[in-house]
Amino acid sequence: MNSHETQENQPIALNWRMSVAPMMDWTDRHCRYLHRLLTRHTLLYTEMVTTGALLHGDVPRHLRFNAEEHPLALQLGGSEPADLARAARLGAHWGYDEINLNCGCPSERVQRGAFGACLMNEAPLVADGVKAMRDAVDIAVTVKHRIGIDKDESYDFVRDFIGTVAGAGCEVFIVHARNAWLKGLSPKENREVPPLRYEVVARLKRDFPGLTIAINGGFKDSAAVAGQLAVVDGVMVGREAYHNPWWLAGWDEEFYGAAPSALTREAVEELMVEYMEREAREHGTHWYSIARHMLGLRHGLPGARRWRQAWSDHRLKGLPAREVMALARTAPSVQD
Repeated sequence: MNSHETQENQPIALNWRMSVAPMMDWTDRHCRYLHRLLTRHTLLYTEMVTTGALLHGDVPRHLRFNAEEHPLALQLGGSEPADLARAARLGAHWGYDEINLNCGCPSERVQRGAFGACLMNEAPLVADGVKAMRDAVDIAVTVKHRIGIDKDESYDFVRDFIGTVAGAGCEVFIVHARNAWLKGLSPKENREVPPLRYEVVARLKRDFPGLTIAINGGFKDSAAVAGQLAVVDGVMVGREAYHNPWWLAGWDEEFYGAAPSALTREAVEELMVEYMEREAREHGTHWYSIARHMLGLRHGLPGARRWRQAWSDHRLKGLPAREVMALARTAPSVQD
């Protein structure tokens, strides 16, 4: 079953309490399939897809997803309201549950396209884009953004940005609690160098109590997440969710009140191999491009390095995934 078969579904009630951030080259449909095995309730996001890629490119390649991935949001990159509306309509048609506009990416390529973080300097244009998308679709339209641009740490700037965009009907803002430095830093450095200022996001929630405000940036453990959930409406986790995916296996119990999970890492690995076999049959996808997303599954355990080496060894690419799993499990301390 693919996403296109779900397009007639009614919009589902979304919960932004926990989410995994959109991450280029990482949160593709294979990564999201793994994350959904680990947590049923967490909201998942696609990599950013530009409006140009959808309006002039291979739509199925960009929008196909597994039905199991719901709840799932499509993140768009773009600035022209008409193009955003058309792309949002495509996303809704394909069965996504939310359309998110990227106003936080600082890369030079994105800046050349006049979208991403530089859109924070054009709040009225963002508001026009949000309104156009809301007029085009019946699903949630949200915005992900930074707390400022370059080294200007004025609170008024981000407060006014949210106020303007909320005026166009946006009710959900996911706030990366760092400035975006548009000159002099790489995208990687922009995720690490500008200081985290969680207090700015807390202040935004106090000033906009009727909006859903989720925070993003630097979360590595459940205690830090729980602390933020006492202040804001949701927490979005990025790199730690990718590098240490087993953390997600506890989220439904910790943050949604679900029963404790009976999952084991071995069971998840087995389910991923079944998925690899299905993907090979249905789409010709090689298991190697899927396995890269689960290399952190045994993070911190004895034998993890040997297990990871087996799954990432290009010399084993000619073997079936199930045989690679058997080899990986011969690593010391990996067996039950």
